[in-house]
Amino acid sequence: MDRYVRIFILILLPWLAIFLQSTVFSTYSIKGTVPDLVLIFVAFFALLNRVREGTVYGFLCGLLEDLVLGRFIGMNALAKGLTAYILGKLQGNVFQENILVGAFCVFLATCINALCIFLMSLVFLPVFHVDMGLVAAIIYQIVYNIALAVPLYLWYYDSSNYGRLRHYGEF
Repeated sequence: MDRYVRIFILILLPWLAIFLQSTVFSTYSIKGTVPDLVLIFVAFFALLNRVREGTVYGFLCGLLEDLVLGRFIGMNALAKGLTAYILGKLQGNVFQENILVGAFCVFLATCINALCIFLMSLVFLPVFHVDMGLVAAIIYQIVYNIALAVPLYLWYYDSSNYGRLRHYGEF
């Protein structure tokens, strides 16, 4: 039964994150920039689980975000999948209990994800302009994501090790 509760929560988290990004955090944006809660949860999942599971979860969460928000289908899926893969490789090399690891993981995830989206935009979009507003938006998102990462990592880490998100073998 606990396995199904875990799967339900892992499905519910990106939906809830997208809802909060679109409503609550759009009201409290920093110069029009909202945090990427989906990316935060993908980063935590990738850090605390196996590489393959993290990559699949990142890809599926990114695809959900693309489908719900109506952006270019597949861009977030590829970016979040690749980000989760890279973070998953760090899993055995970091002290996961440290809250600063969670914050650094979100910092790294935001940078990798932004770089992936930037490169895909350059390649696939017919017109893509780079200006200081784009750089500022990425910096604001990094700050916003890290600020939210600290309290969310405390909850996510405890839940992954002792609570409902505890791993029971297969995904």
